[in-house]
Amino acid sequence: MLKKRLITALWGIPLVIAAVWFDEPIPWFTVLAAIAGVLAIWEFFRITGVSKVLPLTIFGLVAVILFVIYPHCTFQFVLPFLITVTVALSLVMLVFIKQKEGIFASWAWMMGGVLYIGWLLSLLVALRLNAARDFVFLALFTTFGSDTAAYFVGRAIGVHKLAPNISPGKTWEGAIAGVCGGVVISVLFTLDTTLQPLLHYWQAIMLGVLISVFGQLGDLSESLLKRNFGVKDSGNIMPGHGGILDRLDSILFAGAMVYLYYIFMVS
Repeated sequence: MLKKRLITALWGIPLVIAAVWFDEPIPWFTVLAAIAGVLAIWEFFRITGVSKVLPLTIFGLVAVILFVIYPHCTFQFVLPFLITVTVALSLVMLVFIKQKEGIFASWAWMMGGVLYIGWLLSLLVALRLNAARDFVFLALFTTFGSDTAAYFVGRAIGVHKLAPNISPGKTWEGAIAGVCGGVVISVLFTLDTTLQPLLHYWQAIMLGVLISVFGQLGDLSESLLKRNFGVKDSGNIMPGHGGILDRLDSILFAGAMVYLYYIFMVS
């Protein structure tokens, strides 16, 4: 398992770095986010059963892509328009779908998945556009550092269960180590390098704690989803990590938190 995780990290992390760093001739991070969003929402639909309703599946896939790319649109009313069309048009579709039994449950899961994955990913894209690359790297690498510290410490000395009814493998020791790891990585962004998002030490420490906590809450939320549907991993596209959604779960929550911090505290 560890070997597979390392191999996946060796190709995955450089890909993410390149996508965040370069934005010409096309916005590579948006492209990567759109691809990851489509794969993640497909896994979500497969878990929740939405994939059995083809029209809703196609609609949800398209909606996620639109949400991911909408930050590039300068028209101020694009977001309320997108939300309105997504809700109203998908409801109208239900009238014409032959399958009626349980269709509203499938619609609800479709909408939940679009907002969960599409909307939260769009905040990361907006962060890249508004705050350049620094805050995106802060969100991603602090999350990675937190996850890594929690994983290794939890496996080594974890005894006290964090949420045994949701994710039996997670421990308080791992969670605390995750917070410490997040703080360490976040503080590194205060050093005088090309990646310096203008943070004081106290801000870096606070962000490290918040990113780790929100990231772990995102992880637990997805674990609860999988547990409710009796699924171990969202997929197997990333050896050692599971599916795309298994990798995105903490990033979605942590990225949203950093975006809100940037909007209210920096911009």
